[in-house]
Amino acid sequence: MDREVMEYDVVIVGGGPAGLSAAIRIKQLAAETGKDVSVVVLEKGSEVGAHILSGAIMDPKALTELIPDWKEQGAPLTCPVTEDRFLFLTNDTNSFQLPNALLPESLHNEGNYIISLGNVCRWLATQAEGLGVEIFPGFAAADLVFDDDKKKVLGIVTGDMGRAKDGSEKADFQPGMALMGKYTLFAEGCRGSLGKRLIKHFNLDEGRDAQSYSIGIKELWDIDPAKHKPGLAMHTAGWPVDTSTYGGSFLYHGDNNQVMVGFVIGLGYQNPYLYPFEEFQRYKHHPEIAQFLEGGRRVAYGARAIVTGGLQALPKLTFPGGALIGDNAGFLNVPRIKGSHAAIKTGMLGAEAAFAAVTADRQHDELTAYPEAFENSWLYDELYKARNFKPWMNKGLIVGTLMAGMDQKLFGGKAPWTLHNKTPDNAKTKKKDSFKPINYPKPDNKISFDRLSSVFLSSTNHEEDQPCHLTLKDPKVPIEVNLPLYDAPEQRYCPAGVYEIVREADGSSPRLQINAQNCVHCKTCDIKDPTQNINWVTPEGGGGPNYPNM
Repeated sequence: MDREVMEYDVVIVGGGPAGLSAAIRIKQLAAETGKDVSVVVLEKGSEVGAHILSGAIMDPKALTELIPDWKEQGAPLTCPVTEDRFLFLTNDTNSFQLPNALLPESLHNEGNYIISLGNVCRWLATQAEGLGVEIFPGFAAADLVFDDDKKKVLGIVTGDMGRAKDGSEKADFQPGMALMGKYTLFAEGCRGSLGKRLIKHFNLDEGRDAQSYSIGIKELWDIDPAKHKPGLAMHTAGWPVDTSTYGGSFLYHGDNNQVMVGFVIGLGYQNPYLYPFEEFQRYKHHPEIAQFLEGGRRVAYGARAIVTGGLQALPKLTFPGGALIGDNAGFLNVPRIKGSHAAIKTGMLGAEAAFAAVTADRQHDELTAYPEAFENSWLYDELYKARNFKPWMNKGLIVGTLMAGMDQKLFGGKAPWTLHNKTPDNAKTKKKDSFKPINYPKPDNKISFDRLSSVFLSSTNHEEDQPCHLTLKDPKVPIEVNLPLYDAPEQRYCPAGVYEIVREADGSSPRLQINAQNCVHCKTCDIKDPTQNINWVTPEGGGGPNYPNM
């Protein structure tokens, strides 16, 4: 196929904090040295920030390194954390607060800010464009360009526009563009579709722990001003999930009488009947949470997978022609519940290595300076101290809390041992015969809601007549394997109602219906499907959620 070809020094896939920070850093270095280095950023969302969802509390350390005068430049970090509050919810009505003196350092947020990461990315995009970065929103990076021997990455191809469901070309068909770069930085976020392919193609995870993930489900609420406590950062553990399931919540009081409320569940859970969306909805009815939401109005909803494997699960970061940065590699500090500062820092480190290579007339080799710089950075030290948290928590809430607390309090994160995880999340799902279905309460449409009304608030939209981006390796597996063995858990782990078991009127002949238009691009199905039969690929650019202030 004839494609338009555009050539750049550096191609960056993803307009999140890692990709935008990388672009800014390259242009800063170019300006400082009088060099001309061309940079392009591709963003699959309809605009920068449209697909960005995070809690979020930001540690401004990396941002300050990148843009020291960010306050003067109007960065949307305007709500400092004023109070930390950590609760153990013992059941649906009771709880106890852990004294702040007993909280590990990772849960102290002095100097941090409650933010909308989407708005921070929108601001970073204006900074990048001011430096001469080209940003293409609405263009999904759908394929990789290799050399003839498939040993070097030469660039990417954006997705075709105007294909019908059957793959044929519609009247408005436009082939994707080839964006060629001397180096390509992949900043797609957690479980990036091209990042996943690169890890497999170059065996980047060889000798590493199995990566682990969580799903985070979030809502944005306008609440009664009398109940609003600007700067309050509240976290919980315990109910409604059992003590063997990794999970917890956040409730952050931001600006403008808004709270961000969310629930996180580790995707290594065993019970196929567990329903993360419903766990979140019933959690909001706990008196400690409901007190803030009652009388308020839910204004936004979304969900996103979170990478939680830590330092032991980081893949090799580089390959000939490019590198993984941000959550595409897995840079997240799990006990701190923070990753945006790590994304910014790794974007900067990858950018500095790429700039040095381009200005030395190199191309398509390995940016070995990037992982070397990471291993000598404050971020490596931070992630090293956090490395045992998730493995300890995999042993259950009680044992995990005690041991992770000892690890942090007694050893400062530098215990003389490192725990490992060798089992991927999908393989931890047990068969339905070991469990009973969970009876979840119906939503009251005041504090709790159903999935479809929630997806409506995400402003998710896809062109209906396009190839389904939720592909099945074997179309028989959902009915012949997942349904009889696991009661089709895709019906429940998806937070957007994408997967539905449909039966004929007589109750026979079940089939899997995929409502791809509902997809909020969380990637949970790609991770949690027990047989790894679902492969998430990019839909047409511009599709998916359109988050406002998430």
